[in-house]
Amino acid sequence: MGDPDVKDWERLRKEIPAIESNSITNATAACHEWEEDVVNRPSHYNSGGIECIDAIEASASSADAFMGYCKGNVQKYLWRMEHKGKPKEDALKAQWYLNKLISKL
Repeated sequence: MGDPDVKDWERLRKEIPAIESNSITNATAACHEWEEDVVNRPSHYNSGGIECIDAIEASASSADAFMGYCKGNVQKYLWRMEHKGKPKEDALKAQWYLNKLISKL
C-alpha cells in the first residue's frame, strides 16, 4: 500500500470518529501541498542527495558529450510524446533538456 491520500483520510474520519479532527485536516492539507514535480525534480532521479543529471554530466568525457546527451533527450521526448499518453509532460521534459543544453552553450 502506498502513502495515504485524501480519500484515505476522509474514510478514516468516518470510520473512526475518535480520531482528532485537526490531525486529519492537517494530514489532508499535506497531501494536497506535496505533489511531485515529475518534470524538474522527479524523485526517482535523486539518490543519496545526488541528482542523476549531475552524475551524468560529471561522468561525461567532455562538455560536448554532455550537450549531445541533452540534445538526444530533447529528441527522445519529442519523438515519443504522442505515444505515452502525457504529451504535455513529455514536451515539458524536452524543454527542460533544451534549457539545460542552452545553459551549457
